[in-house]
Amino acid sequence: MVWPAQRGRHAVHTEPSEGSHRVSVIIPTLNEEKNLALLLPHLPGWLDEVIIVDGRSTDNTVEVAKEVLPNAKIVLETRKGKGVALRSGFEAATGDIIVMMDADGSMNPAEIGLFVRHLRDGADFVKGSRFLQGAGSSDISWLRHLGNLGFTVLVRILYGGRYSDLCYGYAAFWRSVVPELDLDGDGFEIETQMNIRALRSRLHIIEVPSFEFERHHGESNLRTFPDGWRVLRTIFREFFRKAPSRQQQAQPAAR
Repeated sequence: MVWPAQRGRHAVHTEPSEGSHRVSVIIPTLNEEKNLALLLPHLPGWLDEVIIVDGRSTDNTVEVAKEVLPNAKIVLETRKGKGVALRSGFEAATGDIIVMMDADGSMNPAEIGLFVRHLRDGADFVKGSRFLQGAGSSDISWLRHLGNLGFTVLVRILYGGRYSDLCYGYAAFWRSVVPELDLDGDGFEIETQMNIRALRSRLHIIEVPSFEFERHHGESNLRTFPDGWRVLRTIFREFFRKAPSRQQQAQPAAR
């Protein structure tokens, strides 16, 4: 077991509260064969669906996914970008609850139960935060930390809410809210767009503590300055986007 040994005091419960809702996990990949071999065996056994969205990997990512988890659903995405991959995964998901996580081993799969439990207890949208009590990161650089802090404060000023971590891609939500979010982001800015649109749609949002580990193998596809610029543009573009109507805001997503 990789994560429990590293987790130390960040131990979490792996079982969500009881319920009949089906849970789909979406994992976008790009040349992650070594990391998938570590991650997939540690996904909770109670998951109903695991969707691997592969963005033109040139290694054996798809073959490893099929070997380690034969019942995984493989979606081959020919277009570039994390946002594109996630949106393809959302379209392919059949579960009532969608969980999105990275393939690089930085996100502890044992935390999925915490996200799902909050949704079953009444939340619409649950997002992980590396900056709540009990959370943390052994991966984020000081430059990315400062950038994330600046973006988070800017979103709080422009949109309200109490986010403590804007640029972190561990999240879960009801599949029924996907049309409300109306996502169109192509790259890493998809996470910022989701968080802002969840706020503007007045969803019941909960942040939960999450610990981010260093990726196990390979290098990140995230580019600090180009992707930071995309995030900044997204924050201001969303500010001038037409907000949902009052009627839309007053209608909770059907379960």
